[in-house]
Amino acid sequence: MIACYTRVSTEDQNLDRQIDATQKYARETFDVGLDELKVYRDKSTGTDTNRSAYKQMMSDVEGGGIDAVVVNSISRIARSIRDLDRTAERISEHGAELHIISEGFTLRPEDDDPYQRAMFQLLGVFSELEARMAQQRTKEGIAVRQRNEDYHHGPAPLGFEKDDGVLVEAENYDQVCATLEMVTKGNLSKRKAAAELQTSRATIDRCLNRRELYGR
Repeated sequence: MIACYTRVSTEDQNLDRQIDATQKYARETFDVGLDELKVYRDKSTGTDTNRSAYKQMMSDVEGGGIDAVVVNSISRIARSIRDLDRTAERISEHGAELHIISEGFTLRPEDDDPYQRAMFQLLGVFSELEARMAQQRTKEGIAVRQRNEDYHHGPAPLGFEKDDGVLVEAENYDQVCATLEMVTKGNLSKRKAAAELQTSRATIDRCLNRRELYGR
């Protein structure tokens, strides 16, 4: 059995693209039918591996029922180098392969190549660094806007509110960021995004033009 692991960061995001990509890769690489593929789906905002489908997949791997795990990218299966190392080690220990499509990387249990292992760990470092840089860009964007006099007057932008004239994140900030990301990636129309956030398409357009404000 080939495991196709997919994950998105919010309940509203769609897993279809990851499912299509991992299934297509698995069928072509292992020459198997859909009945020999098992799709694991996670929707979570966590940055670790505490996810139900992930846990089930790893249990199946350790039970000997999985020959290979296929993921679309490193960021889907791990958000830190520690998580990546632990996941790869567990998969390898139980005789399964790990295939990462976007990075073009395959880790097989019989492989004993220090260079390959180092490259694999390096990919994990870059994945973790990218996630942290995205968080930092969000913080820096907010700081820039707080210093901008344009935001000390008039209404606060979508996802923000004012506290004594200072721009701060509102309760729906994370929802706004996730929704805008879906629009940017083509997974959600501007009309549906406006409906989801109870605002107008014009406001969505303005938000999309303020990338530094929403950490993108």
